[in-house]
Amino acid sequence: MKLANKIALITGAGSGMGRAASLLFAKEGARIACADIDEKGAQETARMIEADGGKAFAVKSDVSKSADAEAMVAATLEKFGAPNVLYNNAGIEGVSDFLALMKEEDFDRVIAINLRGVFLGMKYSLPHMVKNGGGSIINTASIAGLVGLKSAAAYCAAKAGVIALTRVAALEYGRYNIRVNAICPGAIDTPMVRRVRGGEAPGPAMQRISSLNRVGQPEEIAKMALFLASDDSSFATGAPFIVDGGWTAV
Repeated sequence: MKLANKIALITGAGSGMGRAASLLFAKEGARIACADIDEKGAQETARMIEADGGKAFAVKSDVSKSADAEAMVAATLEKFGAPNVLYNNAGIEGVSDFLALMKEEDFDRVIAINLRGVFLGMKYSLPHMVKNGGGSIINTASIAGLVGLKSAAAYCAAKAGVIALTRVAALEYGRYNIRVNAICPGAIDTPMVRRVRGGEAPGPAMQRISSLNRVGQPEEIAKMALFLASDDSSFATGAPFIVDGGWTAV
């Protein structure tokens, strides 16, 4: 197993890519701290892991709040020990509107969750990883951090910031045997994407964004996260890994 005896703290674990990664990491031997603002979702993910023979617990956390971020790390330490893997995956889509029409509070909320949440997750986990002799951090960015998307100023800014934070953390903590990478998903069939579409599954127009003529599945992102969490990616750090079906190839 690729993550035998590892401890993984995963935010946004209650659904979508976070749940898929939690289930896969557990199958590969990791004990999982399932963090999510949706406590019921996190509890369901933990139950699914335990029903399959794994070990997990759920913790409610608003990653945009310093106290919550610190508490989720403390809970992981208490239950399992210092995390070897941190997957900062929690995020929201935010309100869509042209930049000049966007309300400041809507912009701030996206930045707080999608960018500050990543910063806080690393801030409170890194000292324990240093003491533990190393680890792997995975941050969920997006192709929106690499290209512009109309009506998504806050989301694009936050995801570009995640890529920048990832690079800085990789430079600062490589000496401590800590690798830091980002995943840049394209169109993935998650609850967040379905919310954007008013509850509908991604349609033909979204499928055509990919050169593979389909949207991705959360499990496909989870496999990339597993690669980055494991020793398979031992020489990879400070990099954005694009998993978008060819969206940004043009």
